[in-house]
Amino acid sequence: MSKLSQRQVVAEIRPLSFGGRRPPRFEGKFAQVSGGEITAPVEKVYDGGALFPEVLCAPSEIGDVTLTRHFDPDRDGAALRRVRQMVGSARYDVTVYTLNCDLRETGSDRVYAEALLVGLSEAEGDSASGAPATFSLTFSISAVA
Repeated sequence: MSKLSQRQVVAEIRPLSFGGRRPPRFEGKFAQVSGGEITAPVEKVYDGGALFPEVLCAPSEIGDVTLTRHFDPDRDGAALRRVRQMVGSARYDVTVYTLNCDLRETGSDRVYAEALLVGLSEAEGDSASGAPATFSLTFSISAVA
């Protein structure tokens, strides 16, 4: 199998109802995916006089996942206005896909079920730049499905 380029890793989100409210849908895929590292904290215990520790493990944790894409006011504006009030309570299923060389889905690599939206970074401006504006959504993850 050939190697992947970063442009072949994309994500999409699906809103989940909570307390009678439904978070807004964000149509299309997110072009940047970061985070989601899995770590397990450990404690090293040295018995009296031991040169090497005994390593005690703890349950693994998954780091926050941040999805970023270019801001399109027509596509994203209304959803961003609605979701501002839901940071900290809105839940989404986050699915990360890998694409083939023709940028077609080859399947889902990771599904983060019921991820909690914990951060929203709005598009920033710079009148001296022609670079596209981006926005980001950050999710706290409890498990990989």
